[in-house]
Amino acid sequence: MDGLTLVIGNKNYSSWSMRPWLALRHAGIDFDERLIPLFDADWPAAIAAVSPTRKVPVLLHGEVTVCETLAIIEYAHDLYPDAGLWPADRTARAVARSIACEMHAGFGALRNHMPVNLRRTDLKGKGRGPGVEADVARVCEIWRDCRARFGAGGDFLFGPFCAADAMFAPVVTRLDTYGVDLDDTCAAYSRAVLTLPAFQEWRDAALKETWVVAEDEID
Repeated sequence: MDGLTLVIGNKNYSSWSMRPWLALRHAGIDFDERLIPLFDADWPAAIAAVSPTRKVPVLLHGEVTVCETLAIIEYAHDLYPDAGLWPADRTARAVARSIACEMHAGFGALRNHMPVNLRRTDLKGKGRGPGVEADVARVCEIWRDCRARFGAGGDFLFGPFCAADAMFAPVVTRLDTYGVDLDDTCAAYSRAVLTLPAFQEWRDAALKETWVVAEDEID
């Protein structure tokens, strides 16, 4: 079987790249990483050569090209059904997929006003644009509900870390970067994500990057 190659963008900025990377890395699934710098002069040609959507992430597996984060995770789950990408319990798995889809499709205000930037340390108290408070409230509602119903077996939404946690990991970084106050349950969950070895590996690499894109100038 041909190996997997995950094509990603800059680790400091690319929240969508972070999600499948964390899911695969934590699950112990072997893959090669190819990083294409976002908005670099070579970006249009480089991304067009590997991704029909002209977006990252994209998973390459022999002649198979898989675009979009959730599709990548599902493809990896099909290849490695015992890797723990989704909860084993059917009800928990259904809820995990449901909230992952909600994360994929929603929270536009939070995305727009609090872009991911792991290098910035001067954004506390910023990013409070219209709709952000409602998005944060919904995120915290999801986290509290999942922790209460399914989280007894570990520190994450469904106990052990799974794809749903990978989907929410960039939100954890946003709330941390912009200094959003959290209740005890959500704060403990955030700490679990931020101290996950796979996330720390991603963050360490992000902090070493030197690329700067327009979002870095936003106050």
